[in-house]
Amino acid sequence: MSADSGQAPDDSTLVGRATQFLKFVGVGALATILQYCILIGCVELLHMQPVVGSSLGFGLSALLNYYLNYRYTFGSSVPHRVAVMRFGLVSSAGLLLNAGAMSLLTARERVPYMLAQVFATALVLIWNYTGSALWSFSAVNHPGDNAGNGGPV
Repeated sequence: MSADSGQAPDDSTLVGRATQFLKFVGVGALATILQYCILIGCVELLHMQPVVGSSLGFGLSALLNYYLNYRYTFGSSVPHRVAVMRFGLVSSAGLLLNAGAMSLLTARERVPYMLAQVFATALVLIWNYTGSALWSFSAVNHPGDNAGNGGPV
């Protein structure tokens, strides 16, 4: 953080963006570990159905992902009421992108599902980072935004 502006360091440089991307990947890895731990705990210890455990893990890991990206990765100043809606939209689009890639690669192209998931994950990682950096956590006004710079919603 810059002492005089209260803003995160300039992430427009190549080094700044690369550092930010590595933070984003690290946060995603933590959120994924949390999701898997919750899934395993729900199934093995609480004897829940895997879909329920996975869904609970997804929801809680999404909260962790949002919070850490808001604070740590992007140092956002966008009001939470705006950033959380943007994050939800970007993440939902990422979910659809993942499902579409998996469907295309496994059903149509007959790619083994784990290899297809690796490709889909890379695709969604790029989508989610771009959407998060340029919109979800960005204080820059965008067409149609009422609150891009922290202004009233």
